[in-house]
Amino acid sequence: MRPPLAGWVFAGPALAVIAIFFAVPVLGAALLSLTDFDIYALADLSNLRFIGLQNYIELLHRPVFWAALVNTLYCVAVVVPLSIVVSLGAALLLDSSLARWHAFFRTALFAPVVTTVVAVAVIWRYLLHARYGLVNYALTGIGLNPIDWLGNPHWAMPAIIVFAVWKNFGYNMLIFLAALQAIPRDLYEAARIDGASVAQQLRHITLPMLGPTLLLVGIMTLAGYFQLFAEPYVLTQGGPVQSTVSVLYLMYEDGFRWWNLGTASAVAFLLFCLILACTRLLMRMSPRLAVT
Repeated sequence: MRPPLAGWVFAGPALAVIAIFFAVPVLGAALLSLTDFDIYALADLSNLRFIGLQNYIELLHRPVFWAALVNTLYCVAVVVPLSIVVSLGAALLLDSSLARWHAFFRTALFAPVVTTVVAVAVIWRYLLHARYGLVNYALTGIGLNPIDWLGNPHWAMPAIIVFAVWKNFGYNMLIFLAALQAIPRDLYEAARIDGASVAQQLRHITLPMLGPTLLLVGIMTLAGYFQLFAEPYVLTQGGPVQSTVSVLYLMYEDGFRWWNLGTASAVAFLLFCLILACTRLLMRMSPRLAVT
């Protein structure tokens, strides 16, 4: 069998899965966004009408869409670098020869990732409670005024950001840890012989060798937080005064609360285009990190 043909044969099943569960839904959402598909069309397809770009035009004139977009961009701009720094720092600590109980700490730091959002949200709502929360108890203990973390529009999104980073950084931590353990130790030994400090080893050996992994983690984290939904849904339900409504949360409300599935599909397709554009931009900004 010729090598190109063999490659297509082996890649065929994976490509078929991608086509069925990715390409077809994206195409379906794009087509559905050009209609007024709602609960009436769901009951009788004869009520379905083709309206072209009307959903997109109306969406761009909705203040709540722009508020959701600003909230999402704010979350992505803060969470992506913060999550990468925290996960990389945790991976460096676990990879250190001075660390002990590696297996225990790996499990403990990864545990929030596999814990259901609803379960940990109950704990976080108690921690952030305006009157009885332990966070405000600590603040009053050092002489500061308590904060209504989930009821104040200025503090609700930062609280969700902290919760999201704590909940999800363990996944990236394991990826970084695997990449760190793949770096040849001879490089560090040679650098130490040449008198390189720990900071110089990190700058000239660790970070360059982690280049492709940093790009991968950056793209996955970027795409993941553009789809922010579970955290505001379980903590604030989009409030207060829509300060934590994300684009995906808006899509959920349009599609499954008001049953405007055509509008929800337009939101989903715009979000898909936004993620695709930002991913492409990230790839162009990191040509040396891109892996072909």
